[in-house]
Amino acid sequence: MKKMFLLLAVIPAFLTAAIGGHTAMAQAGTGDNKDSIEGQRRYIHNNKMGLLDKDGVPLIPAQYEEVRIFREDLSAVKSGGQWGFIDKTGKEVIPLKYGYAWSFSEGLARVELGGQWGFTDKTGKEVIPLKYDFAWGFSEDLALVELGGQWGFIDKTGKEVIPLKYDHAWSFSEGLASVKLGGKYGFLDKTGKEVIPLKYDRAGFFSEGLASVNLGGKVNLGGKVELGGKYGFLDKTGKEVIPLKYDYAWSFSEGLTSVELGVKWGFIDKTGKEVIPLKYDFAWGFSEDLALVELGGQWGFIDKTGKEVIPLKYDHAVSFFEDLASVKLGDQWGFIDKTGKEVIPLKYDYAGFFSEGLASVELGGKWGFIDKTGKEVIPLKYDDVGRFSEGLASVKLGDKHGFIDKAGNELFREKP
Repeated sequence: MKKMFLLLAVIPAFLTAAIGGHTAMAQAGTGDNKDSIEGQRRYIHNNKMGLLDKDGVPLIPAQYEEVRIFREDLSAVKSGGQWGFIDKTGKEVIPLKYGYAWSFSEGLARVELGGQWGFTDKTGKEVIPLKYDFAWGFSEDLALVELGGQWGFIDKTGKEVIPLKYDHAWSFSEGLASVKLGGKYGFLDKTGKEVIPLKYDRAGFFSEGLASVNLGGKVNLGGKVELGGKYGFLDKTGKEVIPLKYDYAWSFSEGLTSVELGVKWGFIDKTGKEVIPLKYDFAWGFSEDLALVELGGQWGFIDKTGKEVIPLKYDHAVSFFEDLASVKLGDQWGFIDKTGKEVIPLKYDYAGFFSEGLASVELGGKWGFIDKTGKEVIPLKYDDVGRFSEGLASVKLGDKHGFIDKAGNELFREKP
């Protein structure tokens, strides 16, 4: 367990969300993933932001402080420090008056003004008043909201169909939502019925029909790190289909999940069968049909039969994304493909993972981006960078924070 938490401290948060677990990143993406136009990406010109289609033709001219891609035919845009929405003709269909706005999801968009959150429809009507301290987007027809430290769910009319009485809650996944009350976790259905009793010390979310739970575990003062107890898996009836006997377990991904027992890791299937022996010192979940494993300080990759398809010879590695994985040998990082071929030389001080065709790399304390041929398409000059999402990546240069697009154009925000 100690090794796992040390690893989580250095592995990007995006990976922990992708592999499994209740993380803020996983929650933040809920309900906001429906594109209206294929291949959209944001771009920067003259210190303003716009939007391009897949062929590089402007959908929105670079005239805003920030833009979001079109979802459900509308795009959230920011100008003069305020957010609103435009349609595909560029018409402002919802006035720019909000402090914050998320993209449309299931017909509604969450907006914030003066610290209060609510929802607007596509005509700009605030169909759910701005009265909550926080709100997530709609997922499976319900939205998670918080008021005065208490969480519950509303429907699209604004009716609080599940009372705001829980200490914490997570959005619905596969028809059920996990909730916390008085330090114990369980699951609700959409009527608010506690179909799985609140008796667990930790609960994940349903993935591929199963959810991980913990009994006997304790958390630190921040409530974020579980220590001890045993993990297993429930089905949607609450039946413990995989006994609570493991020291740790991730969520299921691609039909398998990695589990820990007695400081050794392996993989089980949905019947609980240990299909890959628990012999590794650590194991991430499967990503793109391969799983990252470590033994004796050496890292490599296995397939779903347990075959070590890429030898355990690296000093560190990151899971596969977009068919490539970053690996470390000695003090140098580079990238391999799924045959194990080192397609980008190991010459960097650190290498992230590919997102939208580009990966962050660091050399001599400076960061930039490479493409899949290894070409440094954005110079290594930044003090810190994020990953590309919707055509932009966050960057830090000196005391300035801002964005770059894939052409390397910059937009830096002024200090507040």
